[in-house]
Amino acid sequence: MPIVEVLRERGVARVWLNRPEQHNALGHELVAELTNAFHALAVDRTVRVVVLGGHGPSFCAGADIGAMRASAGAPFDDNVAEAERLGALFAAVADLPKPVVGRLHGGVFGGGMGLACTCDIAVSTGDARFGLTEVRLGIVPALISPYVIRRLGDSRARELMLTGERFGAADALRMGVVHHSVPVEELDARIDERVASLLEGGPEAQHRIKSLLHQWGELGFDPYRALLPRALAEVRAGDEAKDGLAAFFEKRPPRWKA
Repeated sequence: MPIVEVLRERGVARVWLNRPEQHNALGHELVAELTNAFHALAVDRTVRVVVLGGHGPSFCAGADIGAMRASAGAPFDDNVAEAERLGALFAAVADLPKPVVGRLHGGVFGGGMGLACTCDIAVSTGDARFGLTEVRLGIVPALISPYVIRRLGDSRARELMLTGERFGAADALRMGVVHHSVPVEELDARIDERVASLLEGGPEAQHRIKSLLHQWGELGFDPYRALLPRALAEVRAGDEAKDGLAAFFEKRPPRWKA
């Protein structure tokens, strides 16, 4: 069985972490395969939405501890290179130019929580457990910190990073780690509902929205505000927006739904 499964159907790619016996820990091979999968999906025009989930008892229990221990004893430059490869995985998910829905269950720890925070929409089971547990191993959640801070803000991220405490789905929902928390038996139905809602939107518009949200995080208020008129004008002049507006007045589905 492949260590990463990618199943495509009707514009949706379902990406499965497939190391169930290791709770989908992020070992070297899994990191490489998952990064490659997201790079391929970024340019796959048949895919509109990506769902990221994990086989077995956990979504992702974080870094592979054995691999982490081996890296710590490696030459410094090799250690840096390995960290860069792991960082490239989180960037590949976060920067995908199409919506990503996280399907979360079981353990969502360390790098697994980092993956959850790179997803645009995260849906968890009510019994899922979360935590930024690195500090309890004497490690720091460095590579995932940009995505965790972006999702939670400094205050909440600070407490979770410094304590390494585990918490449940109700707290994850309250803090904004996840957008929806449902009973186990309702997880896939809620995922499908979110996917269907995303497929209603224009793919180019969704790409632009993700780009604007990224720029909001990079720029100050005034520079961001200054770029918006041009950004909107460029979108309105595009074929997708012209078709979407025409479809509204003609009472027909836009081409991206046809």
